[in-house]
Amino acid sequence: MVLLVLAALLLVALFAAVEPLRVASGSMSPALEVGDRVVVDKVTLRFDSPRAGELVVFREPDGGELVVKRVVALGGQTVGLEDAVLMVDGVARHEAGIDLSRIDSTYFGPVTVPADSVFVLGDNRADSIDSRSYGSIAVDALVGRVVLAF
Repeated sequence: MVLLVLAALLLVALFAAVEPLRVASGSMSPALEVGDRVVVDKVTLRFDSPRAGELVVFREPDGGELVVKRVVALGGQTVGLEDAVLMVDGVARHEAGIDLSRIDSTYFGPVTVPADSVFVLGDNRADSIDSRSYGSIAVDALVGRVVLAF
């Protein structure tokens, strides 16, 4: 009986710390495709700030579904797109896996990311609803970071 209770407590603790999520859109292609699954670490962002380049999960600002996007700029930084090239604080950022030919002639910003927020973009910028549409995401609104994709 004690073993069963311990196993149940361990299972509850595990689901409080990590969560599996199925990718529902093509906005993160080619890094993540529709139907891929990710494991979300829901603990470490409470103690460690998000970093540019990592994948995070949050609920769409309209209260919608959980989504995965890439952090491209942090609070206090200026971010924009110039002919599809990501510009952070006026410096072009090379992004592996981003097909610029699919999003050429794309311009946005620049905008300054508010303190304690992140600016997120989908890797498939031509087919992504992200911070260009709904603005920066407060760090405390992030559910977690992606630690495993399969």
